[in-house]
Amino acid sequence: MRLHRPASRPDPRGRTAPVRLTSAVLLVAVLAARGGFATVILAAGLTAVRSAEGADAPPGCDARCLEDLATRYRAAYVRHDATAVPISPHVRFTENNVEMAFPDGTWDTVTRETGPALTLSDPRTGNVGIYTTIMQNDTPGFLAVRLKVAGGQITEIEHMISTRRNLSGPPTPIGDVQTFRHDPQLAQTVPQAERVPRERLIALADGYFSTLQNNTGEIRGTRFAPDAIRQENGLKFTDIERAFRLGRYRFNARVRDRDYFLVDEARGLVMSRAFIDHKGILDEYTLTDGTKAHSPFHEPQSWALLELFKIKSGMIVSVETTFSAAPYNMQSPWTRAAAGR
Repeated sequence: MRLHRPASRPDPRGRTAPVRLTSAVLLVAVLAARGGFATVILAAGLTAVRSAEGADAPPGCDARCLEDLATRYRAAYVRHDATAVPISPHVRFTENNVEMAFPDGTWDTVTRETGPALTLSDPRTGNVGIYTTIMQNDTPGFLAVRLKVAGGQITEIEHMISTRRNLSGPPTPIGDVQTFRHDPQLAQTVPQAERVPRERLIALADGYFSTLQNNTGEIRGTRFAPDAIRQENGLKFTDIERAFRLGRYRFNARVRDRDYFLVDEARGLVMSRAFIDHKGILDEYTLTDGTKAHSPFHEPQSWALLELFKIKSGMIVSVETTFSAAPYNMQSPWTRAAAGR
């Protein structure tokens, strides 16, 4: 049922497009559920770094208010009822970096949330984010969402949805949404003695991406706990530092347009947006232990992602990401500056 459409402006090609708002942004992962949903709430003071996101929200919507709106959004989303939550008539909406009129995309096709959801909030900037899992009839998916709240209304909605179909470039494994669970560490408060200042949290996350880019075996500006794990689209990987030191990801030509728009210092979390580009020119290469390897990328291709880092005592202990295939060298509508090109 079509219950909400934004005001639109003429397009020079004779079509209409949703009004672009330039207010601050945040990012996130989100979902919806037909029935009860389990939610882990993370309230935090977040910051916008190297992004178009950062203007302070007007007073009046604290963490509880933002998290309540996120819960109501999830319920409205799975019911296809945009009137069930206060959404601006001029809301700006993207899904997998494509801007479109609202509602559209998975707002029409979601059938239930399998959860549980991981929610983060930032009263200072009016941003709230969620990581969750959903079903579209018989199609499972991992969903990340960013909501921007201003004046009591949701003014910006950003979705990143990963399914088997939109990962096929080349075919990439995906986890089971029915059994997936977030790493419990992500929701835990970091003891005061193990906390890291905001700027250092961002630097360690950026160092991860720098290590991932043109991965030669060198660790660049970051540190890993010995038991650090990474969950990508529901699949768990252990011993992640060893893979970096082997140079396994040499085929990643660059990790660009890096935005660190959410920092939860109490929980040691950094949420980010980025793209990984594969030029497709590398075939066989040699790992640092002498093993021969082959790149799976034989044509230009990119991954678009929303990635979350957990950091304690100056080390990355857990990573969770939702990503999907994107046209080569694509940019996000939410990123004003192209960093790391």
